[in-house]
Amino acid sequence: MRILSPTRTVVLATAVLCPTLALAQAPAGVQAPASATPVVDANYVIGPDDVLGVVFWELPTHGGDVVVRPDGKITLPLINDIQAAGLTPDQLRTSIRTASAKFIKDPDVTIIVKQINSKKVFVTGQVGKPGPYPITQPTTVLQMLAIAGGPTDFAKKTRISVMRTVNGQTTSFKFNYKDVIQGKKLEQNILLMPGDTVVIP
Repeated sequence: MRILSPTRTVVLATAVLCPTLALAQAPAGVQAPASATPVVDANYVIGPDDVLGVVFWELPTHGGDVVVRPDGKITLPLINDIQAAGLTPDQLRTSIRTASAKFIKDPDVTIIVKQINSKKVFVTGQVGKPGPYPITQPTTVLQMLAIAGGPTDFAKKTRISVMRTVNGQTTSFKFNYKDVIQGKKLEQNILLMPGDTVVIP
């Protein structure tokens, strides 16, 4: 069995370049669904439903694309189930190397995050591009509205809200778009959390 150069970890995510808006610029780690593959922060924590590419350079047929199950695990040939959720790609690579070492001498493994499905914010209502948006970097309400195409002409811009559910309790945060873009009441421009829903009536 040949031994390759030091192990590599590649962190990628499926994304699209959203139109640049003057009102807010989207952070690099936020993507709408699509085709580009920008590099994601190496500290990204894998979650359920994420799609990972696992490459064994010595045994290419033993890798492939896998979806993280609701229990946080993935299944690979030879090593069967292994925990993925809650780990960074580099931590998962180390776990896979350790588990596969009994079958492959000094295994060279690459982990690719192909789709981020575990950390989403939902944007609904009178906005240019409603839908779910993955987030991997701190993102404010104003930034997310920009990513989603901005409020439409029919939107009630003073009555936007963010719905957040924690431990079964739902809280609504008010967001006055007209105030915030004028630099007023900036405390309303909160950081979004995975699972938040931004409602534009």
